[in-house]
Amino acid sequence: MTDRLSALDTSFLRLEDATTPMHVGSVMVFDVPDGGFDYARLVDLISERIAYVPRYRQRIKTVPGGLGNPVWVDDQSFDIGYHVRRSALPRPGSDEQLEELVARIQPRPLDRSRPLWELYLVEGLAEDRFAIITKSHHSLVDGVHGVDIGGVLVDGNPGGADGVLATWRPKPEPTSAELLVGALADVVRTPSQLVDTVRSGVDDVTRTASKVASVAGDVLSTLARVSTRPAPESPLNASVGRARRYVMVGTDLDDYRSVRSRLGQGSFADEVTINDVVLATVAGAFRSWLLTRGEPVYPGTTVRALVPVSVRSVDVGEDAPPGPEVTACFVDLPVGEPKPSMRLHQIAFSMRQQTEGGGRRAVSAEALAGVGGFAPPTLHALGARLGGMVSRRLHNVVITNVPGPQTPLFADGAQMVSTYPVTPLGAGQALSIGLTSYDGGVYYGLYADRDAMPDADVLGRGLVDALQELLDAPRPRGRRP
Repeated sequence: MTDRLSALDTSFLRLEDATTPMHVGSVMVFDVPDGGFDYARLVDLISERIAYVPRYRQRIKTVPGGLGNPVWVDDQSFDIGYHVRRSALPRPGSDEQLEELVARIQPRPLDRSRPLWELYLVEGLAEDRFAIITKSHHSLVDGVHGVDIGGVLVDGNPGGADGVLATWRPKPEPTSAELLVGALADVVRTPSQLVDTVRSGVDDVTRTASKVASVAGDVLSTLARVSTRPAPESPLNASVGRARRYVMVGTDLDDYRSVRSRLGQGSFADEVTINDVVLATVAGAFRSWLLTRGEPVYPGTTVRALVPVSVRSVDVGEDAPPGPEVTACFVDLPVGEPKPSMRLHQIAFSMRQQTEGGGRRAVSAEALAGVGGFAPPTLHALGARLGGMVSRRLHNVVITNVPGPQTPLFADGAQMVSTYPVTPLGAGQALSIGLTSYDGGVYYGLYADRDAMPDADVLGRGLVDALQELLDAPRPRGRRP
């Protein structure tokens, strides 16, 4: 039996165009191990690891006449060398050169005639490092086989890969007649499927996105809380072209914990989270960025962020699995507020109202990081999907913050020292912000339209300055030491 794409995934495929490719990615930086690391070693590693995820050897095939959603079929001529590629920076390669390479690689659409993923080995980084750039299409995070290629690349074993017996053989590709018969059989079983298929081809994605989309098996599901108020006008909303900028910013997780401890005491002790401190940092960066641009910033100036947050029902037993869902929180970042501590408390209050309403509460970072394997690439993909499901008139920017493991991870013995997400831009969205905490660090990836945000690096430096501003902020009056 063929595996058919959902109506939501079909919508993402049909809404994709040259300026808004619907794939997510990551930039993973490694130290070169003692035995070295080269292209052949990476090809062997990926060949072994995708044995766990057969989807990465499958491509999409359309149904004749569009009578059903496309299906996944085994790629009869699967070529690992096409998907795993090699690049290099002039030694010693800088982080700025790596950012420019990412900005050129990521906007290129994936080849629809092949499995929808790519991976690049980037050699020549300074300080004896190399990078791996990944690209995976949204449709790969489809609810059953939702694992990003970055998630199968690394593990906690510093000794290298264990090896997997290569037993995969492609199944015969269904004929056009078989595809038609299968589509008609599905229509008989679920008549609404045909209606969804037609709608997804002519309507906005939100028509089909009103359904709850199951993702990552039974672990996560998607739920969008839609605000009715339009987002404020912002230079973050602009026409998007094909060219991009990418900025990587690394910070220290202990700094966020320190801010939470100092500024989140007293009546706010149970309210302020690390995620709130992150959003306050982003708000401060936006404030300085707007001022640098000469944009008017008044006391009531805000930037509305769509923030995917993992939540769960409060009646789940403490011994039960977390069972989180991804819900959309709309946060008006108070960029007009000059005091960093007040920005933090306003954001914490707004987030608490949304995540605890309706019998739900935010999932702890520890529980989320323990979902299994290296989940952040997949969870960033889910957050980006959620951003695409919600009307773009309701937010200025999407911010995905995914906790990762706080212990080192390895790719065939090479230790990963940092990881930066790349989340796609939607139509009219000039910037997306993704960040992942990993092994004591918090790593931001700023992905921006090249023409609308030529000063994305200014925003990146603003993140560092805004975090320091929070660290230096005086403790609010009336708080116990």
